[in-house]
Order: sequence, then structure tokens, then C-alpha cells
Amino acid sequence: MSKRVAVLMGGWSSEREVSLVSGAAVTEGLRQAGYDAHPIDLARDPRDLLDRLTPRPDVVFNALHGRWGEDGTIQGLLDILAIPYTHSGLLASAIAMNKPQAKLVFERAGIPVAEHVVVTRHQLASSDPMPRPYVVKPMNEGSSVGVRIVRNGANLGALDDGWSFGEQVMVERFIPGREFTVAVMGDRPLAVTEITTDRGFYDYDAKYAPGGSRHVVPAQVDPGVYAESLRLALLAHRSLGCRGVSRADLRWDGERLYMLEVNTQPGMTPTSLVPEQAASLGISFAELVAWMVEHAECDG
Repeated sequence: MSKRVAVLMGGWSSEREVSLVSGAAVTEGLRQAGYDAHPIDLARDPRDLLDRLTPRPDVVFNALHGRWGEDGTIQGLLDILAIPYTHSGLLASAIAMNKPQAKLVFERAGIPVAEHVVVTRHQLASSDPMPRPYVVKPMNEGSSVGVRIVRNGANLGALDDGWSFGEQVMVERFIPGREFTVAVMGDRPLAVTEITTDRGFYDYDAKYAPGGSRHVVPAQVDPGVYAESLRLALLAHRSLGCRGVSRADLRWDGERLYMLEVNTQPGMTPTSLVPEQAASLGISFAELVAWMVEHAECDG
């Protein structure tokens, strides 16, 4: 009898639409792999979720993105229910989602990160917290939601326009150069992808709009840099305590690699990087999502 898999998708974060696309692709891939997969568009109602997890699934495939889906919140609920789920557990998810906390873990592990400070919106609007150019990031959002680059000539007050990500922000030194990403599958870094875009930086639209970015896999870079990218991604995965699949984003300034962040719930859309890297190694999408289901765990 095939395993019954509940695919959590949608939700109410700023990444809802992307999650719906990921969830639909995962559901189809699991069905192709022979699983009894059922999508659940998550509402902000725990009772509704409990009802929809009845009868109890064998595994939950977490295809949620953004807050409440990848910050440890849903992981804690599934731990209470003792239902195995894909991707990382509560603690790794919570730390990875909080950018300053993740940087502390990376620094302790010897992984290079860009200089950064945490300031309030008021402080940022009144003066530069570091020399320009720098990057302003929400403390706990994914997919480059809310990320802005402050260059010479930019108006600091304009950063308040449309900002809905809390009173504290992280300001990080802008690292010029090339952008790489590495997927980790269990204990195996898959490949290095170089990402280029005409949008100036790899923002939300560049990530998910067709043609928004170009992916070169494997990245055409010095073998030593390639190997070091793989090493740092695996070290970051282990240092955070991740499990299943994660994806590390790095910058190469021509001399040094810097870890930007680790995504514990990487996208599974048609333009997503993890399925693309897996395919480059001969792992089909159906095989990838099946592996994730078979390696699902919980802390219950």
C-alpha cells in the first residue's frame, strides 16, 4: 500500500503564490512516484489543519515558504502530532530563518559572512549604519522579500515606503561579484549554480518570473572555488542542524566566498534551483520528492 502524503502549501505568508506552485508540482511528482498525495492549502486555523490531517497521513511534505511555514512554527505543530515531515526540524528552521542568528552560527563554524548590524527603521531613516553600498533585509523573510540595496544617491526615507516587515532590520555590507547557490541533499552537496540577472540583483521577481534570471549549472568557475562552495554549503547545513534538503546562497567577490543564507525550504517550482541541480545529476523531480518523503522525520 502506498504511503499517504499530505502536501502543505499556500498559507498566508508573503510567499503564498510561490508555495502554491511548489505544492502543485510536488503533488504531481509524488503521484508519479506512486504516493497517495493530497494537497492542503493551509488556512490560519489549527483546527482546520487537524481536521484535514484526518485520517492521519504517513508523512507531511512541507511545501510552505516564508514565515509560519519555514520558521519552525508548523514544524513545532507537526512535532506535537508526531507526524514525520520533510525538510529541517523546529530549531534549525527557526535559526536559519532569523538572519542575524544564522550569521552567528556561521561565524562560529568558521564560515565567512558579510559585515552586518541590526538597527531600527528609525535609525536607518536618519543615518547610514555603514558605508554605502549596503543591503537592507527583513530579519526573517525568505525569497529576497523586502530586500533592498542602498547605493550612493539613494534616499533613506524612501525605504519606509511599503515596508511591512517589522521595526528591526538587518543591514549588511554589499558584496560585489558573482552569486552562487548550492543544494544539499542529506549529507551530499549536489552542485554549484551561478545565477545572473539583468534586474541588478536576485530579487523576488528574478527568482520566480520566467526569464527573470539565468542559471549556469555547473557554474563555470575555478575548481578550487567550486569545491569550496560545496564545502561551505555542507558545513552550513550541518552547523544549523538541517536535515533533508537545504540550499545555501553565496557571493564570490573574486577573492573570497561569503555565505548569505541557508534556505531550509527551497522552492520546488518549475524555475527552482534545487530540482535543476538534481536533474543535472540525473535525479528526476519524482525521484527527488520521493527521496524527501522517505527521509522525513519529526522530533515528536
